[in-house]
Amino acid sequence: MLDRIRHRGPDDQGLRISQDGHACLGHRRLSIIDIDSGHQPLGNEDNTVWITYNGEIYDHLQTRLELEGQGHRFRTRCDTEVLVHLYERMGRDMMEKLRGMFAFALWDERKRVLLLGRDRLGQKPLVYVQDRDRIAFASELSALLEVPWVQRSVDLEALDLYLTFQYVPHPWTMLQGVKKLPPGHGGIWRDGHFETFQYWHLHPQSPLSRKEDALEQLVHLLQESVSMRLMSDVPLGAFLSGGLDSSIIVALMAREMSTPVKTFSIGFQESHFDERAYARAVAKHLGTEHEEFVVTPHCLDILPDLVNHYGEPFGDSSAIPTFYLSRMTARNVKVALSGDGGDELFHGYPRYQAVKLASMYDRMPTALKGCCRSAANLLPDIRHRWTRRGKRFLSHLESSPLQRYLEWIDIFSEVEKERVLSSEVLAARKTSPISFLVPYYERATSLDIVSKVAFMDLHTYLPCDILAKVDIASMAYSLECRSPFLDHKLVEWTVSLPASMKMRHLQTKRALRKAFGHLLPPCVLRRQKKGFGVPLAQWFRTDLREYVQDVLVHGICIQEGLLEKKGISNLVKEHSQGNRDHGYRLWSLLVLEEWISKVLRASHQHRLSR
Repeated sequence: MLDRIRHRGPDDQGLRISQDGHACLGHRRLSIIDIDSGHQPLGNEDNTVWITYNGEIYDHLQTRLELEGQGHRFRTRCDTEVLVHLYERMGRDMMEKLRGMFAFALWDERKRVLLLGRDRLGQKPLVYVQDRDRIAFASELSALLEVPWVQRSVDLEALDLYLTFQYVPHPWTMLQGVKKLPPGHGGIWRDGHFETFQYWHLHPQSPLSRKEDALEQLVHLLQESVSMRLMSDVPLGAFLSGGLDSSIIVALMAREMSTPVKTFSIGFQESHFDERAYARAVAKHLGTEHEEFVVTPHCLDILPDLVNHYGEPFGDSSAIPTFYLSRMTARNVKVALSGDGGDELFHGYPRYQAVKLASMYDRMPTALKGCCRSAANLLPDIRHRWTRRGKRFLSHLESSPLQRYLEWIDIFSEVEKERVLSSEVLAARKTSPISFLVPYYERATSLDIVSKVAFMDLHTYLPCDILAKVDIASMAYSLECRSPFLDHKLVEWTVSLPASMKMRHLQTKRALRKAFGHLLPPCVLRRQKKGFGVPLAQWFRTDLREYVQDVLVHGICIQEGLLEKKGISNLVKEHSQGNRDHGYRLWSLLVLEEWISKVLRASHQHRLSR
């Protein structure tokens, strides 16, 4: 298991077996703080409490002083030892005290209790599997595949959810019986039984009455968050896309650092997807040491690595440039800051503008609504992205707010899944994809419709897609990625900001623009959100056309009875002829095919869950 996650911690390895042989903890270390004496698993003074831990506790020095004042004695300078003594003081409630990103497993030898914990926003992964009276856990699924009693079986319910969201949402994984510990949760294993609990609930609070006070507080909180994340005994830098969020983070880093910030960007030969000009403008404006890399259609060379590291299908194609960006960055630094979380907190995605427009539609007279429906029927489904987006927007306006949002963001609609999934998979479906979203949507009843959707994304899309993508890609190259926007104190404060400070008249991220606009070049403030897109549609019609045809139409997924050949053939044909744009759907299927082939078929244990 440790060998499979060596990339996450190439600097050191440790193993601890309990005195009674009841438990075993393993660790691979990426040395960031207290390089010389932070060996794990780490125990307390009398070796009755042991921990293996991944992450950073940014206020660990303050907590350490408090614990020393209560009589605890420390042997190292690392934040890991703080967790051990904090557990002795608070038990499972210790997680409420932690400010940072983390996933850990802690063994209490006296009580024969295992405690698992994951940070509030889900920046660090933790997967586990139970079998009768035993449990195994790891940072990545690949490690669990080394456990002899873990069977390699496809979870057909997870497959259905994957084709909807392009990721497998928590608590599912694509492996039958293996689960993800959700963000903000812990788990207790005692006497052969495992029970999860939620220790963090995000609830909007009363907003500040004066907007001037709010902007001042925003500057303070984000600057503090950036400052805390510069804690490191090794070189650090930042991802810089040239977008608003990453540019603000780099600007605030430049305020704190005595040397130029090292920044890193990725680009494409296709101009529509290339953001390097904006990144260069920011780098020049802030005086950073800047490097960039161009991704070509040969990026499929990295597909096996993508599948191996994620351990399950992960269909977000922006994982491609994220892997290349992480590899380039890791050659220069060991820690990188990112702007992740800014879109969910400050309503940055274009789809939030669609939600706003749809709420206006709901208030229209019936006659005007009829005109919109007619317009949807007139628009052709062709390659032009704005026409395609317009048709998608108009076609789902009659659905309920949550249902139409799902229909806007899904990769395969329910109708499309019925065309490509086998009858066996369709019959196995138990959970409607919308049921994954409903609990988070309903918890935000006090918010306006755009804020409700963003609140939901903060609990679903952000941890399951964005943060999973960045953690796996960065740690694949032994690079630690930190996200200042995801400091939980900043998050708790931001969700209570008035909606008008986030979006007004369809302008997104208004508070960020007002609070930090003076730090950035004007071109960054004027530009529209582009996203970390990949020119898949073009590649699949040109350089990779034959590859897609061969792999999908004659693939293992069809042979194994997961997918229908006719539906897949039609999908490939429609795309290659330019009648439809199925780029993202084809990529999701390619990833699934690679996973079935390289991960499940790699073992004699492979079988499909019936």
